Order: sequence, then structure tokens, then C-alpha cells
Amino acid sequence: MTNNKQPLEGLKILDASTMIAAPWASTYLADFGATVIKVEHPTKGDHARNFGSKKEGTPLLWKSLNRNKKGVTLDLGKKEGQDLFKKLVKEVDVVVENFKPGVFKKWNLDWEILSEINPSLIMLSTTGYGQTGPYSDRGGFGTVAEAMSGFASVNGPKDGPPTLPGIPLADGVTSVFSALAIMIAIYERNQNPESKGQYIDISIYEPLMRFLEPHILKYDQLGEIAERMGNGSSTSAPRNAYQTKEGHWVALSGAAQVVAERVFKAIGREDLINDDRFKDNESRLRNSEELDNIIGDWIKQRELEEVVDTFNECGAVIGPMYNIEQLFQDKHFKHRETFVNVEDDDLGDINIPNVFAKFSRTPGEIKSTGPHKGEHNEEIFKGMLHLSDAEFNSLLNKKII
Repeated sequence: MTNNKQPLEGLKILDASTMIAAPWASTYLADFGATVIKVEHPTKGDHARNFGSKKEGTPLLWKSLNRNKKGVTLDLGKKEGQDLFKKLVKEVDVVVENFKPGVFKKWNLDWEILSEINPSLIMLSTTGYGQTGPYSDRGGFGTVAEAMSGFASVNGPKDGPPTLPGIPLADGVTSVFSALAIMIAIYERNQNPESKGQYIDISIYEPLMRFLEPHILKYDQLGEIAERMGNGSSTSAPRNAYQTKEGHWVALSGAAQVVAERVFKAIGREDLINDDRFKDNESRLRNSEELDNIIGDWIKQRELEEVVDTFNECGAVIGPMYNIEQLFQDKHFKHRETFVNVEDDDLGDINIPNVFAKFSRTPGEIKSTGPHKGEHNEEIFKGMLHLSDAEFNSLLNKKII
């Protein structure tokens, strides 16, 4: 049984970030009830509004990327805007920003100043290269992080060039690490007798390196530089993509010995279990091309349904390689409400990825899509900061908000 209270109700976040990595982090927390005040420039708005596909002028990614947020406008480059931001800082638990190092200091909004205003404040700064080091003053986006983290060097066809992902991978990974970091800081603050906050410095390239650990350790200890392997793996075999009789693609993994043996059983080749070429993972890696040919020959003679059913009956691990349309058709995804239909002022309704961590007692919820620019100005500036009508209109006329 669930109740209506969400786990992060009462947590207030002031999100002054733009684009993807940092805004995504606060969105994860908004999904679980945190009040997130999304700050945009009064005229320019967030660059993410022009990122990705649009429908009749409406930016689609924005609707999910900044869901469950309160939208306000504020010119942080002007003193009155900075003063208003500081008033908001007094009311919140967390500030999120992703400007180049030095920009918030230029605006008199750096950690030293904001932590004096609110000693319990937690502030997260997301930048391309972090706040320190010889590259810290450079601009950075996920694309460069995917290149410099080493990811692109191990991604792509074996004989092809380093390959960038077709999705904002570095931004996505950083956003998860950022949300985790915020929650760790909140937990520590709540255990701290003085309830003091702290500053969090996170780059975009470092979180992605965490997922390159096998290659990093292999180089450190063995001096071997990882190479691109297409759909194969340098850590386990079998692991690849295989085409069925009617042209569908499937992916399978035999990372554990028992699972690899189930693959052999599924293709009717239990004799391979004791074959010296394939008896353990090390042997299979040495002979991975030969093993792929054996598995591939079996799969290409059968249709998708038979392949998947046979593997599942044997307890082997396999799955079809879906395109985006097929995601919406899968019965399992429908059952788990992987996508949820949300009402939207511009689009009527929109199907967006659901809150994926399913809490039994206090589940997350998508209550609204990304806000219009300044949609909640009155609610926040008049309601939270108690500005009078005259003060509010003056700021509006001067384009401070």
C-alpha cells in the first residue's frame, strides 16, 4: 500500500544550471517530491529549450528533462537579480549550478558568500573539468567528456575510429552521480550536530571513467591498452550481437560460467562445455571469434521468437535489440509502465520515461512536465519571498525577472 507523501517532500533545491547534466540531477530528486526551483535568464532562457527535436515549436526533451520543477526567471548578471537569488538561497537546502569556474564568483554568488547566508546550504557545481587543475577554465560538454574520459577509444567497430555515443551519455552518468552526491551531503548534514552544509565539485568526465574500471585496472597492472571490440567484450565471452533468420538482432552474454554453459545447451552443443577451447572464460576469450561463429550459425537459422524462447527455457541470457518504436510495443514494458502518459499544456499529453526506482511505500511521481519560462514567478517571488505587487512589477519591467 502507498501513501501520498513522497520521500523528499520538504527538500528545496534552487537549480540555476542549464542544458543536461546538472538539470537532470535535480529532476531525479524532484521525481521523489523535492521542490525544485528552476532558474532561467528572463530573455535567453535555458539553452536546453533549443536542444533536440521540436513539435510545432515546442521543445520535446525539455518536457521530460525538467519535469516536476517550478520555473522562474532571474537575471543573475544584474545586482538586483543577485540579491533576489540570495534571498532564495536563505529558503532552500541545495543550490545546483554548472557555470564555468569563476562565473558565480564574478556575480558574488560563490560558495563562500552563499554559505555565509545559509550555513546549512549544500551547493553542487558541475563543470567540464572540475573547479581545480590546468583545464578548469575550459568550457566542457558531454561530447568532450566522452572523448577525454577514454570512453570513445574503446567504443565502436574493431577496425573503425573511436566512436561517440548517440545519446548524452556523459551528462546522464554525471547527473546520477550528482544526485547521489547531493543525497549523501544531505544525510551527512542531518547527522552533523551543527547542521553544516558543504560544497560539491563534480566534473563531467570523471564519472564516466568509473565505468571504464576494467580497462583502467588492466592498463595499470598489466600495461595493456584496451582496444575497440565492436559488440564483443574484453572481459567475457560469449558476448555479441547476432542476426536471426528474419533479420532481427539479438544480444547475449555468457559472463558467468554457468550462464555460458546454458548458452551451449540452448544451441544444442553441450559438448562445448568440456571443449578445451571454451571450457572457461579465459579460453573462450582466446577463441571468441570461433565461438561467435558457432552461436551465430545456430541463431541465423531460426526466427526471433524461437531463439528467445529456447534461450529462456535454458536459463540463458538473451534479448532482442529494440529500436525506439519497439520499446512502446513490448508487453513487459507496458506492464511495468516504463513510459507514462502525462498531460501537457502544449502537446496535450506526452509519453515520457517513468520514475524507474519503484518504491513500495513512497513512490516517485511525475506531476508536471517541464515548465514554461517564468511560469511560477508569482508563486515563488510573491509566495515564498513575499514580494509586493509593486516590487514584483518593478523587477518585471526592468527585466530582472
